[in-house]
Amino acid sequence: MTEQPEAGRVVLVSGANRGIGAAIARELVSRGYRVSLGARSRESLAIAHGPENECRSYSEFDAFRPETAEMWVEHALSRFGEIDALVNNAGLAEQFTLQDSDESVLDRLWTVNVKAPMRLTRLCLPHLESSGRGRIVNLASLSGKRVRNAFVGYNMTKFAMMGLTHTTRHVSWDKGVRATAICPGFVRTEMSAYTDKIEPDEMIQPETIAHLVRTAIELPNNAAVAEMLVNCRLEDTL
Repeated sequence: MTEQPEAGRVVLVSGANRGIGAAIARELVSRGYRVSLGARSRESLAIAHGPENECRSYSEFDAFRPETAEMWVEHALSRFGEIDALVNNAGLAEQFTLQDSDESVLDRLWTVNVKAPMRLTRLCLPHLESSGRGRIVNLASLSGKRVRNAFVGYNMTKFAMMGLTHTTRHVSWDKGVRATAICPGFVRTEMSAYTDKIEPDEMIQPETIAHLVRTAIELPNNAAVAEMLVNCRLEDTL
């Protein structure tokens, strides 16, 4: 059984202007949470969610500009006074294979999918620890559990996100922080539009992932889930 959220618990969500991130923001607000939403453009957040109000605040967050992570956390604290959970949702899915010699794409993947979530974790962790029941949810991928394509850059960074999640669990467990990695297959978003392996209607819906994120946040300290593997088709290796 999940705990009923206390009114006004504060959650930071990255990449909240569309897709899974936008669905997470809507789910949390509908359940009484206050959300601080980060995206590369504050205007895109306003378009997706409407004007800021007592339960929503918007901040610029650009993975390629580390100072925006610091400014976002500072803004959330000044606006709401606390941080109870962090959802590292923003991600990049550019294609980089073993045969590609130009490593600029790999560098971008590493920056967005690994370094930015690690940076936000570091910045938020003191505030999550002080609550005694802080939560971190990292949106990883089944590509962080097994390999079924040639996109080595994406696969490497999603495996690294799993390492980030479990290291966070290890170092912050005694202070009440629980970290969870959610690893979906194809989700019906722009990121999955490239594939013809599965029809859009058969993919996981963003709202389903949003529900799982809220579940991870609301589970009590003594029933934490380290990983959620989410399938939309049979995975014979899992």
